[in-house]
Amino acid sequence: MDQKVLVTGANSGFGRMMVDALLKSNNKVVAAMRGVSGKNQEAANELEAAGVPVVEIDVTNEDSVNSGVAQAIEKLNGLDVVVNNAGVGVAGMQEHFTIDDFKKLFDVNVYGVQRVNRAVLPHFRGQGSGLIIYISSLLGRMTLPFYGPYNASKWALEALAENYRVELSGFGVDNCIVEPGGFATSFFGNLMQPSDQSRNESYGDFMNAPEQMSEGFGEALENNPDQDPQKVADAVADLVNGTPGERPFRTIVDHMGMGDPLKGYNDQLEQVMQGVYGAFQIDGMLKLNSGS
Repeated sequence: MDQKVLVTGANSGFGRMMVDALLKSNNKVVAAMRGVSGKNQEAANELEAAGVPVVEIDVTNEDSVNSGVAQAIEKLNGLDVVVNNAGVGVAGMQEHFTIDDFKKLFDVNVYGVQRVNRAVLPHFRGQGSGLIIYISSLLGRMTLPFYGPYNASKWALEALAENYRVELSGFGVDNCIVEPGGFATSFFGNLMQPSDQSRNESYGDFMNAPEQMSEGFGEALENNPDQDPQKVADAVADLVNGTPGERPFRTIVDHMGMGDPLKGYNDQLEQVMQGVYGAFQIDGMLKLNSGS
């Protein structure tokens, strides 16, 4: 397709796989990450050696985002797609996460996406086309215990994407959500823990439940080779290479039993959206103006 793509959080996990998948389908990619000269220097050097330009973007810093997006546009001589992949997860009792913990999480998973979108949207609207991809989660559609703040951030991300979908459709800017299940990536090695441990004892034996659930999930992943993280990267590449106006708004990637039930949920919500928007005679906002 020869699309010009910016991927955030491209140093490891899904992000790195997305870069490779996009290159294989003949797209031009800029990889964005924080710590280019620090903790992610090795990853940045590997990408640069492979011919992939790298820009420094810390999604929690507006100046960093604006500068990185401007550099990406310059390096690519334009921009067609941004993949909002940077994110962080959690593990622990929701009550034990402080307000500051929530702020840190939302600063990456929600506010970070808003910063990136605000940086790229003047360019997209100006050219009358563009694609924004949001890496959400099946936990943006339902909740599982011990991931509380993460659940909340992904539910917020889904709402953010829903609203951008309708407010930007008339400008030719497409918005798509990818909802992975759980996959064995470096994401799980960097989960945020709750700051407040003072209430642990009052939870009794139930305090063992998060670790037990995590161990069980790890075993399930090991026994399910179909739950391959490459499939998430391939789903993103399929969206990038898709036809404007024909891309699905939501794409589920899961082979562990959560995906099929939630697909029905997504399909039902889409019918609700069509019905409500139709009742207000604004259903045209659900369709992309692709310029054709």
